[in-house]
Amino acid sequence: MDIQIITRDGEPEYAVLPWAQYQALLKAAGVKEQPPRAATVPHAATSDPVLPGLDQLRHLREEQGIAIEALARTVGISPSYLALIESGERQPDAAIRRSLAWELKVQGWRDES
Repeated sequence: MDIQIITRDGEPEYAVLPWAQYQALLKAAGVKEQPPRAATVPHAATSDPVLPGLDQLRHLREEQGIAIEALARTVGISPSYLALIESGERQPDAAIRRSLAWELKVQGWRDES
């Protein structure tokens, strides 16, 4: 099974798996197959930037002395995918953006306590 685990503070928070495998798990659990649905997000939530700018991602990471491999592992993506995000070749989904913002301590996404 191809499962991607996204962690926060070293603890698993999300498990992401391919749609076909999700459907197989539902079938094995005796749950009726679910049709794919488009996520509905209020417009205001989609216009708020999660990071100051993805073009600043590499700078934020390097400024904090975090290796690309360490950040990628913590967020639950491959270092090569993170490099593509940092170079602007890929746009991460909202969950990855939130995880990156959390791990990089972007203002408003991590309570200082």
